[in-house]
Amino acid sequence: MQFGIFTVGDVTPDPTTGRTPTEHERIMAMVTIALKAEEVGLDVFATGEHHNPPFVPSSPTTMLGWIAARTERLLLSTATTLITTNDPVKIAEDFAMLQHLAGGRVDLMMGRGNTGPVYPWFGQDIRQGIPLAIENYALLHKLWREGVVDWEGRFRTPLQGFTSTPRPLDGVPPFVWHGSIRSPEIAEQAAFYGDGFFANNIFWPKEHFQRLISLYRERYAHYGHGSAEQAYVGLGGQVFMRKNSQDAVREFRPYFDNAPVYGHGPSLEEFTEQTPLTVGSPQEVIEKTLTFRESFGDYQRQLFLMDHAGLPLKTVLEQLDLLGEEVIPVLREEFAKGRPAGVPGGPTHAARVAAAERAAGDDDRAASAAFGTRA
Repeated sequence: MQFGIFTVGDVTPDPTTGRTPTEHERIMAMVTIALKAEEVGLDVFATGEHHNPPFVPSSPTTMLGWIAARTERLLLSTATTLITTNDPVKIAEDFAMLQHLAGGRVDLMMGRGNTGPVYPWFGQDIRQGIPLAIENYALLHKLWREGVVDWEGRFRTPLQGFTSTPRPLDGVPPFVWHGSIRSPEIAEQAAFYGDGFFANNIFWPKEHFQRLISLYRERYAHYGHGSAEQAYVGLGGQVFMRKNSQDAVREFRPYFDNAPVYGHGPSLEEFTEQTPLTVGSPQEVIEKTLTFRESFGDYQRQLFLMDHAGLPLKTVLEQLDLLGEEVIPVLREEFAKGRPAGVPGGPTHAARVAAAERAAGDDDRAASAAFGTRA
């Protein structure tokens, strides 16, 4: 199982001091956080994609390429790649290039985003969000798997004899997660292609996400990719920790109350009761995270949001120390217990290359056997 962090890259005033970091400070803080994630033993760092204030990560591959050059083991991903407003040709090129530069330590999460104005900024209509997501990903999937592509659709100019370069590293495209908080069509899309489904369950009650994940698992099996239990599921989470839970609640409350995403809404206590948000001791984070398997089954990736709402960099780095030293080792051990042998681990480039080679060998043997039978 893979554990990591994701960032939305918000530039938010610290409610306890009133100070707002500059864009440059926030961008460099995100890099520092990624390097710290590798240092403390996490597996994944993922960045969102936004094109509007108060967010800064408008070019995820630029940031991830810089981080790739400064890390050795960390798997680099996106918490959203906007499949609706990015050209799938450019996505194919950018992430294949990043894949080569990072030695395969790359995957990405497709999403539609949650900012309505971004659609007209990039020449699209938000009312076509779902059809855009379906058509654009169909083209991206094709570009990574076919050397020469002829294609025509509704939302972009046709392609004739087009080859996306560079080709995916080792002939194996980056693994794709399809992220959603509300759309069964996206769960269906992930299942159809045999990709991963990331349910960013940080806002709504678990029952909603149980329905989405169950749909994805059932359809994954329906399309012949494996059993429902073998489908690739990722989950979100939010934590704030101190050794003493009362200290954690007292320190985090002003950040929660003024956060741009959920501030001035439900109370901290209501939100922690209804969502994965855990504010307390490392042991409380462990206990709550372990309940996710009871709700959603064995899954492959757990990402935590830790650097939002104006929290200063020093505090975030302290949180990562606690996560890496006291939480993740226990979660790795506990999640491994009773995990069925047939349930896959988190996707990696090396594992996918090996699977592709095995599949090619099986095809060769089947062809040889058929030829021998005909002879």
